[in-house]
Amino acid sequence: MNFQQLRSVRETERCGFNLTEVAASLHTSQPGVSRQVRELEEELGVELFVRAGKRLLGLTSAGQALMPIIKRVLLDAESLRRAGQELQGREEGRLSVAATHSQARYALPLVVKDFRQRYPRVTLHLHQGSPKQVAEMLLTGEADIGVATEALAGYDQLVTLPCYRWSHSLVLPLGHPLLALPAPVTLEDLARYPIITYEVGYTGRSHIDEAFHAAGLAPDVVLTAMDADVIKTYVELEMGVGIVASVAIDEERDRHLRALDAGHLFPINVTRLGLRRDHWLPGFAYSFIETFVPTLTREAVLAAQEAV
Repeated sequence: MNFQQLRSVRETERCGFNLTEVAASLHTSQPGVSRQVRELEEELGVELFVRAGKRLLGLTSAGQALMPIIKRVLLDAESLRRAGQELQGREEGRLSVAATHSQARYALPLVVKDFRQRYPRVTLHLHQGSPKQVAEMLLTGEADIGVATEALAGYDQLVTLPCYRWSHSLVLPLGHPLLALPAPVTLEDLARYPIITYEVGYTGRSHIDEAFHAAGLAPDVVLTAMDADVIKTYVELEMGVGIVASVAIDEERDRHLRALDAGHLFPINVTRLGLRRDHWLPGFAYSFIETFVPTLTREAVLAAQEAV
């Protein structure tokens, strides 16, 4: 049994059982992948994949039982390699951060810039996805650190730590009637106009829906998107009122729009940082975290990882 065999099996599942993609991912040939898989199956004495001729269709029951162990062994091997590098005093390697579009666009740029200046020999990989995808990247080992507002807290295998609190803002085209109201905008005022906001599961959308539901209102959501810049583009075309994260408002870039604070309309949101509970991180990863959230020191993060 060797790591190449284990990687071949793991990548086969990750690539949807497409051996051409697996071979490209592992920089080898398709027959080489097939051979590695077969050799591991022979050593284990069970078939890991359902086959139709030379095609792989899915995992057998044995494959489903053994795949978590295979993934854990590979993750532990990577942790061991990283630990060796750190004990040698080498500030090099790779750090993989998964974040939602809003976090990657608005919350992380200065952190990434500072990190690159401090650790020029570390390759930083920044992945973007939905909160669920961020969680899955953490669980599979594709990401070391995850940053998202929703979904992360729902996984027992993950440690989630609060980063910062934020509210939503309304964005409106110039001259919109809501800008002329003598009092702060209410949910009833807002519900009279078409709304453009985040897709379900993104950037505090659940709090937006909950607020309208609690008020007995059914807003006319005419367009949804993952990214605040997309939402603002369609607001500028006067297709509706935008609801975005306040951090996404840039007075210079958004000079053709007007923003109103919506903190009184929707509950406060909490952006969280996620880590696998059993994952060893190199020292520079803790430095990245502390740069992002100064209160999350290495000691505080380790204590959270070790807590049951």
